[in-house]
Amino acid sequence: MEDFSKHSDQELAALLREGNDAVFQEIYQRYYRLLFLYAFKKLRSKEEAMDVVHDVFAVILSNRNSFALSSTLSGYLYKSVLNRIFDIFRHKETIRKYVENGEHYIDVDSTETDYLIREKDIAALISKEIAAMPPKMREIYQMKYQDYRSTKDIAEELGISEHTVSTQLKRASKHLRTKLGAIVFMLHMLNQ
Repeated sequence: MEDFSKHSDQELAALLREGNDAVFQEIYQRYYRLLFLYAFKKLRSKEEAMDVVHDVFAVILSNRNSFALSSTLSGYLYKSVLNRIFDIFRHKETIRKYVENGEHYIDVDSTETDYLIREKDIAALISKEIAAMPPKMREIYQMKYQDYRSTKDIAEELGISEHTVSTQLKRASKHLRTKLGAIVFMLHMLNQ
């Protein structure tokens, strides 16, 4: 059997479309543990994390003949896992609202509703993590990215050096990247 461990992700994706099961095994072995840890960090449930990752790989396996990447394989996999996690969060929130309000019918089946719920979930998650920052770091971060102030203006207003402002911004970015995960953090920064 051919060893695919030295193949790039793009090569693996192309070979997967050809129906090579050994390629699927390589992708699975290469990414399963990383994706599981990522999902577990978000869900805090071993079973849910395992289910999410297995679902993502099951979709890839069943659609392998038409599998095409518009980004990197790792980016595709992490985004797929994140989407499944948001599905779980959305489902739990829908059930909670249903129980609390005693509603008998909830229409959340439209694509637009799904998009808005995910966007709201991401925004709430980002706001929560910004609020969890130390006060001075949060103040500097908000001045930079919500008030669109320059590093120099922030330093002058707060009576601190520009270097201190830059350091606090780097720490804030690291905090968000750690708490949100790389994909959500990148989406957040792109929307700044």
